[in-house]
Amino acid sequence: MSLKTSYRFIAPIYDVVLDRVTRSARQHSLARLPQQGAARVLLSGAGTGLDFPFLPPHHEYTALDLTGAMLARAKKKATGLSMQWVRGDSMALPFASGSFDYAVLHLIMAVVSRPQYCLAETARVLRPGGHILLFDKFLRRGNRAWVRRGLTPLTGQLATRLDVVFEEMLEAVPGLRVLSNEPALANGWFRLIEIHKDTSNNSSF
Repeated sequence: MSLKTSYRFIAPIYDVVLDRVTRSARQHSLARLPQQGAARVLLSGAGTGLDFPFLPPHHEYTALDLTGAMLARAKKKATGLSMQWVRGDSMALPFASGSFDYAVLHLIMAVVSRPQYCLAETARVLRPGGHILLFDKFLRRGNRAWVRRGLTPLTGQLATRLDVVFEEMLEAVPGLRVLSNEPALANGWFRLIEIHKDTSNNSSF
């Protein structure tokens, strides 16, 4: 089963499972968006729009997701926001380089099959000096985590990977610098990370 198919079935229960448990972390992450001015913000893997209640209304947003069923639910939560809707792949973004000032990657890096491609594409469409806001689950480098790694071939096909190592992914994409890296949920398995794109970064993966 492809992720596009599985998330079509997951969409109706997604909010019930994740809304309450992730709400505080989402709010904390999105508080890093500028509180003044109008930035161009990409919500890559926007899902059902659980981030939307915490988005400052003065920015210009683009919500991208692979699954139409997820976007259909997200549209019901976008009241008062300037939002463009794109059905697309976070690993092959349909945008020109330097199109956005901020990119929000909440619970998408561990969903895609090649997270380094997702990060590289995000860096490509971000302007030099832009920021990436990450919220996801990451293994620590050197963490064997046999159970999580062993389950990934199954869970990765249905919903999410359990074996992504953030530091390895970051090393595959030059020109990015971590500004903050904080534990969020599950004893630090889930993390809140802010990344800055260097002004000299013109790389593509």
